Amino acid sequence: MRVLSELAVGETGILVALDLPEAVQNHLMHMGFVPHAQITTLRRAPAGDPTVYGIDGMEIGLRHETASAIRVSPPDEALSSGQPVARHAAEAAR
Repeated sequence: MRVLSELAVGETGILVALDLPEAVQNHLMHMGFVPHAQITTLRRAPAGDPTVYGIDGMEIGLRHETASAIRVSPPDEALSSGQPVARHAAEAAR
């Protein structure tokens, strides 16, 4: 298991957990950061922070500190574990 900030640009992960304060978790969950959601690293700022991630058809910029508290697993690991992979927040909410 890795944290979101470790993903290279172009790499995808499946959200496992948000290790953040509840208010921040709720805010991110409303933007699609829900368990089993697919997240792709799209681009990084020239200085390396923030990073833009693609989730549920949106582009969200997160600081390294926040992305370091989001645990992800590789897509193939999620598939082999039998866990459903949600491509959109509505699928994860079911």
